[in-house]
Amino acid sequence: MTEETARETEQLRELITRAQVVLWDFDGPICRLFAGHSADRVAADLVRWLEGRGLRGLVTGTERDSLDPHLVLRAVDRRRRGSDLVAELEERLTNEELRATSTAMPTAYADVLIQTWRAHGARMAITTNNSPRVVRAYLEERELISCFHPHLYGRTEELQHLKPDPHCLNRALNAMGAAPGAALMIGDSPSDLEAARRAGVPFLGYARNERKAKLLTEAGAECVVGSLEPLLAMLRD
Repeated sequence: MTEETARETEQLRELITRAQVVLWDFDGPICRLFAGHSADRVAADLVRWLEGRGLRGLVTGTERDSLDPHLVLRAVDRRRRGSDLVAELEERLTNEELRATSTAMPTAYADVLIQTWRAHGARMAITTNNSPRVVRAYLEERELISCFHPHLYGRTEELQHLKPDPHCLNRALNAMGAAPGAALMIGDSPSDLEAARRAGVPFLGYARNERKAKLLTEAGAECVVGSLEPLLAMLRD
């Protein structure tokens, strides 16, 4: 083991052993929600729905080309905040996310890691930009809901509070009576990292490919793993 590898292993071990509360992002660390139900298509459908109502101008060309349904939703919310239009668009996205749960792909080792960590006494919460209805449906299907209930903190009507705003993390910490330094956020995007920073919560990046890893490290993530297996092995040790 090289000196750098030893340092990274020790850093990971310290993050795990200090965490009394684990705040999980949902789509990424726990599953690939859109593995069989393309997020690109969902975003394009949202844009087409807007265009069908003569509202193409509510999203810029860059926002349309992003093929990111959350980015489209946030763009419309910034320009029509509090409107029935935003509420209807959010409901359409939630329904698409619910359909995606039937083909979502569990992240390798996630289920057993959650169960093992919970058995070791850590408390768990979900902090996500996805709908909490979607999270509940997936966790119930995987028989994981008891590891988290009632701490599912997802998208609300106040869309300005989506990550990188730390709102959902702060809700979880307040509800669980946990200090930020005693928690750990596991996420797979720079917005997760920024939300954790703003909440004062230590961060562990999960990256299922090199592109995701590069985005996290360039954003300043100090500890990034490509698999959850090392976490499980450390807990079992």
